[in-house]
Amino acid sequence: MTAESVEHRHPHWPVPPQDGYTVDDLFTLPDLPPHTELIDGSLVFVSPQRDFHSIVIDLLVDGLRRTVPPGFRIRREMTVVLDRRNGPEPDVSVVRTDAITGSGQTRYAAKDVLLAIEVVSPDSESRDRTTKPQKYAIAGIPNFWRVEENGVSGRPVVHVYELDPLTKAYVHMGMHRDRIKVDKPYSIDIDLTAVDEL
Repeated sequence: MTAESVEHRHPHWPVPPQDGYTVDDLFTLPDLPPHTELIDGSLVFVSPQRDFHSIVIDLLVDGLRRTVPPGFRIRREMTVVLDRRNGPEPDVSVVRTDAITGSGQTRYAAKDVLLAIEVVSPDSESRDRTTKPQKYAIAGIPNFWRVEENGVSGRPVVHVYELDPLTKAYVHMGMHRDRIKVDKPYSIDIDLTAVDEL
């Protein structure tokens, strides 16, 4: 067996820097898979998207765009820079219009995000339920939604959180099953049962 044939059997994995990767690395390393995230200086590769994940993102993006006021825009799967070692990619974000720099933009700063939404997948449960919300809160993102799949109906269940500025932690404000109707970060009303039609 030649050294070349052994090399083809084992992929070449990059060796991370001693102190971990930075956000700059996230945007300059060649050949990273799509939707790679940076959490605590480590690169996180996501699994292929499931149908539930995809259709719920579509439902939320459409619903949020229907009533978005001037000054805000809806973005899906864009990196949000929280600090030098953290660049997660929320499934959906509400961002300030003045933070948009053009069609080549690859990221937003946490200060420009009003709502971050994570649709939980089996491979991301821990990150979406604990790691990311804690980091979004510390970075000052005022609103967070965690979306889970109802095991019985298969429909989305949306957990709504608001930032407590004193503790820099999220407070659970409610759980929405058939319809989400809230007034923060702006007036939103989305029929969650419409997922059945997508």
